Amino acid sequence: VYFMVLGVILASCLLSNWAVTHISTGNESCHPQAAPRIPSGLSLTLSLSQVVRSRLEKKGIPVHNVRLNGSAASHVLHQDSGLGYKDLDLIFGVDLKTEDVFQLVKDVVMDCLLDFLPEGVNKDKITPMTLKEAYVQKLVKVCNETDRWSLISLSNNSGKNVELKFVDSLRRQFEFSVDSFQIILDSLLLFGECSETPMAESFHPTVTGESMYGDFEEAMEHLRSRVIATRNPEEIRGGGLLKYCNLLVRGFKPKSEVDMKALQRYMCSRFFIDFSDIGEQLRKLECYLQSHFVGMESNRYDYLMTLHRVVNESTVCLMGHERRQTLNLIAMLAVRVLAEQNIIPTVTNVTCYYQPAPYVSEINFNYYVTHVQPFLPCNQSYPTWLPCN
Repeated sequence: VYFMVLGVILASCLLSNWAVTHISTGNESCHPQAAPRIPSGLSLTLSLSQVVRSRLEKKGIPVHNVRLNGSAASHVLHQDSGLGYKDLDLIFGVDLKTEDVFQLVKDVVMDCLLDFLPEGVNKDKITPMTLKEAYVQKLVKVCNETDRWSLISLSNNSGKNVELKFVDSLRRQFEFSVDSFQIILDSLLLFGECSETPMAESFHPTVTGESMYGDFEEAMEHLRSRVIATRNPEEIRGGGLLKYCNLLVRGFKPKSEVDMKALQRYMCSRFFIDFSDIGEQLRKLECYLQSHFVGMESNRYDYLMTLHRVVNESTVCLMGHERRQTLNLIAMLAVRVLAEQNIIPTVTNVTCYYQPAPYVSEINFNYYVTHVQPFLPCNQSYPTWLPCN
């Protein structure tokens, strides 16, 4: 993996740790928010990473490194990219060889959360289950031949969650080149443990950045120029389809229109493999809209229309009725979004029409088909369309 040392010289793609600290200390409201009956105010910053790493090592689980991952790392590298970031995603490199280790990692994290509750809270009355229900949005464990990792996502009502990912092996670590960056925080954590002098813009350690895309300089140029590039999207869960449409709405452009058209088909195919049921598709889209457009609700309609266009153009793996069902679902969500934004005009005087099923025209079917004029003036009539009152 190509990597560069990050420092303070911007011309050499070097970055000061001050920017990393700015994100990691929650200056942009990255603190999780708890349920009303649970004391809020968890201070999940770099100190949480320090405590988790220390506790794991005391339990005999070495932590090889701690990394800031994905869009948050991209935001540190280039804050004007337009990419934004939804989560504060931290990766802990650990060995997860047995089921017991998976469970131990989870127990250690939950135990650490108790330590970050405000002073005066009676921790004896807060059970692990209560803490989990109040603060943990998602628990994921993946254990197969190529991937061994677990995820603990700490919820935040504003949309910026804190995600702790414990990775033994992970075959695919990025979706697109612009979110393929990782910043290794070990020197920063060591500074916090050993230095008595507070960190400042003129006094801070150096961290290391990497691009999982493979070429750091190329990925950085994509980030600066808002270019969409990826490879083998069929390896990504969901095909990267939803993220791809999000990038399009944010003004990113494909590196190659011709190549991206081909990749779109792989994105759609993988998405419908992972989310084959219409109910699963609905839940996935609703969750994505809720978590990725906080403060940008006005972009949801454009996003859905972009998704509708891509699915319509590039879906080749579905039966005709399945494809129409998905397109109708996306269109329905788009109408709902407009309604929530009070953009839909009054429909008191609007007449809607529907087309009867083919069997309606059969001789033995007791149904009257009337001849009506079209809604708009036209030289041609449409005898098979009925008014829906």
